[in-house]
Amino acid sequence: MAFAVRAAQSLNDDKCADVIVLDVTGVSPVTGFIVIGSGTSARQMRSSLENVNDLAKEVGTRAYAISSDERAMWLLADFVDVVVHLFEPNARAHYDLESLWSNSTRVEVPPSERKRPGFAE
Repeated sequence: MAFAVRAAQSLNDDKCADVIVLDVTGVSPVTGFIVIGSGTSARQMRSSLENVNDLAKEVGTRAYAISSDERAMWLLADFVDVVVHLFEPNARAHYDLESLWSNSTRVEVPPSERKRPGFAE
């Protein structure tokens, strides 16, 4: 769960909107946690996913797969125990993963204490 929360904090730090973490342990046969967020542009979404991937390397894990859709309507990074979804807001509403996993538990994401070089407070 720690990496899922830190991934969500990273997305929040990158100004992604409506970031949530769902605990799907025992509900999903393929992962334990799903992180969902919305981006404001394709560039922001790709950059945010790169930052989550960098975070994964820092904590000693790695992505099994990362999507590379140039249109960036829906980007995904699969870290096996944690799957990160970044959506363009209309695509997020269309696919509505929150409703799909409505029987999961929402995990609280506290504000990040991580400081990135070059980011002004």
